Amino acid sequence: MTTINLNKKTTHDSEHDPRNDEILIYVNGELKPKAEAVVSVYDAGFMLGDGMWEGMRLYNGKWAFFDEHMDRLFNSLKSVSIELDIGPDDILEILNKTAEANGMTTDAHCRLMITRGRKAKPFQHPGLSRWGATIVAIIEHSKPVETLQSKGIRLATVPQVRGLPMSQDAKFNSHSKLNCIIACIQAEQAGADEGLMLDPHGFVNTTNACNFFIVRRGEVWTSTGDYCMKGVTRQKVIDLCRADGIPVFEKNYSLFETYGADEAFLTGTFGAQTPVAEIDGKPIGNGERPITMRIRELYKQLVAENTGA
Repeated sequence: MTTINLNKKTTHDSEHDPRNDEILIYVNGELKPKAEAVVSVYDAGFMLGDGMWEGMRLYNGKWAFFDEHMDRLFNSLKSVSIELDIGPDDILEILNKTAEANGMTTDAHCRLMITRGRKAKPFQHPGLSRWGATIVAIIEHSKPVETLQSKGIRLATVPQVRGLPMSQDAKFNSHSKLNCIIACIQAEQAGADEGLMLDPHGFVNTTNACNFFIVRRGEVWTSTGDYCMKGVTRQKVIDLCRADGIPVFEKNYSLFETYGADEAFLTGTFGAQTPVAEIDGKPIGNGERPITMRIRELYKQLVAENTGA
């Protein structure tokens, strides 16, 4: 039997916080202790991965880039015909209520999950979900470990690819993450921390958990976005580069350009910008990351402006 090494680094590594053992979790209108926060085994999210989610961070009592996250969430829900009788303002009230109940004002991370809801029978048809959507918000005290910023993360190119939009559009932040989980397992079995995934045409695309960027000769490159989730942090980095005069391109490029990059980094709501130390056993650059660090500082300033932190 294959085992997974739980001691590997991931872009979601956080400092241990014992307060998370006692958190209250929002489940369909109620705040429940962690051990009691459960959904039905008939829930469409559990049974079929039929749902959407968002990850958000709390700074200084405010959820960073909340509007952008809600725009993506409600676009996704509409696209798969999951109906909600509440809107973004109601979601904000749920998140704030949950954070307040847990005494959280900053350095907290939320996973908001919305599924099609409980089904009448254990079968696929969406019409069997007859009692409305299930809404869950898990908010934890969470700070990324600082060692990732100094050491960086190791990637391995994996055979699992991000597929075409007509199979399952990668732009959905869906509960159906098996494609990415397989990529993560393949990376683990190759001795890396995370999987670098290609698109259906063999161009570098994204990792199993984050968006991916390289820096070459002073230019920042990322994928076209055609086959990956266009992350909120990804777009903020692109916008910050443009505003700061850093050349940035959304384009097709191969492993050839990637191996020869001067820098590489990942983007995501939790880790912001995480440097990449090596890919497929090949060190990236000379260990200096001036452009990555510049982008990181610009992003910190943007978060502070957005949240008043």
